[in-house]
Amino acid sequence: MSDPTRVPLKPVNRSSIVMLLLGIVIGLAIAGAFAWFTAPKGVRVHEVTAGAGAHPKPDDVVFVRYTGKLDNGTVFDKSQDPPYPVPGIMPAGTPLPLANMLPGFKEAVVKMQKGGKYEVTIPAEKAYGASPPPGSPIPANANLKFDIELLDFMPMAEAEKRFQVLQQAMAQRQQQQAPAVPGAASPKAGEAPAPQPVQ
Repeated sequence: MSDPTRVPLKPVNRSSIVMLLLGIVIGLAIAGAFAWFTAPKGVRVHEVTAGAGAHPKPDDVVFVRYTGKLDNGTVFDKSQDPPYPVPGIMPAGTPLPLANMLPGFKEAVVKMQKGGKYEVTIPAEKAYGASPPPGSPIPANANLKFDIELLDFMPMAEAEKRFQVLQQAMAQRQQQQAPAVPGAASPKAGEAPAPQPVQ
């Protein structure tokens, strides 16, 4: 007598198993490709010349030389070293507070080391996205590329202190170069000059 709960099974053909496995592999490959093409791409940092030492922190001020380009090679921005009138107080390079920079730019720079040169690619979603600055040559949803040389970096408090020292040195230099006012008495040796009236 046969068992009524028993289901008769036919033997599975070997080619059917191969086809099933092949279908699963193809399905996974298609899903992976779809995820790769639709997922936002990350910031890419390529080291051209190695730097040395520590990395900047996300709230540091970095001193860099950089060139910003679009995917087609069009340069949209290029740094210039500030013409500091008093040398030796500030490092060379353009000072950039990382706290105020694009998310992708900050993400890239904190991976760098002093003295290094880097090529950086920032996807649109970590750059300006659909809202580039008004009047800029950057189109909406543009990926950005940068060539960056990290010359130096320091905490924001140190940078602010150095800017104050620079301003004081510039004010002293201007006072020394200001022409003497006719009829004004010269200060005696060891005596500070009287402050000039505000104009």
